[in-house]
Amino acid sequence: MRNYSHILAGFAVVIFAVGMVVLPQSFATANKDWHFNGTVIEACSCPMFCPCYFNTEPALRHTEHGAEHFCRFSMAYKINKGHHGDTDLTGVKFWVAGDLGADWKDGTTDWAVVTFQTGTTAAQKAGVTTALRHIFPVKWNSFEVAEEDAEISWEASEDRAEAKLADGVKAHIILNKWQGMDGKPGMFQNIAYFGAPRNTGFKMMPNEIEAWRVGDKAFEYRGSTGFMTTVDMRSEDLAM
Repeated sequence: MRNYSHILAGFAVVIFAVGMVVLPQSFATANKDWHFNGTVIEACSCPMFCPCYFNTEPALRHTEHGAEHFCRFSMAYKINKGHHGDTDLTGVKFWVAGDLGADWKDGTTDWAVVTFQTGTTAAQKAGVTTALRHIFPVKWNSFEVAEEDAEISWEASEDRAEAKLADGVKAHIILNKWQGMDGKPGMFQNIAYFGAPRNTGFKMMPNEIEAWRVGDKAFEYRGSTGFMTTVDMRSEDLAM
């Protein structure tokens, strides 16, 4: 497997030693040329800025059960351009919610669920999940594709970003701009986004709300980490 240590920060110490993320075999495919360029509205439970990009454990949070390490996240993606073989991925939207767990010193993370926009074809799902195998090159205890698709609303400006899954019934993210210098949004540059070799930099946008409202792993946080970035990766990158 490709060694990602030269492009990863906190994840580098463990990621290159483990297998790719386990995804449902009904979707993930191999041996096809692919390209993924997508912009993400992302939030997590860690204080600004998420230490998971620099360490092998999340921030320590105090809960009703005592102090725990976890990073519970939501990612609302919109693909700007991309393909998987002859399948066009442009415009596909999907949501990833999960928890990195207490630590990933051995390269293992906890759980994640991917929900696709209503109307996404099986071929498009195959293309996205194939790319995700390499963008998130860790071993999950549980990584599932939701059985039911849902409507995803996705809007972003320089000052604010908002995404809803099933009109907010299943999940909701609102981010607000962190003021940088000269009236521009605060940016975090030259930091790797998981296994992707390219991104446009992290636009700092603490969350107003980050909520996952599905099942027994539902969560909600306010005022913790939020950002936007555009991620780019191609199948050709795996051979480098």
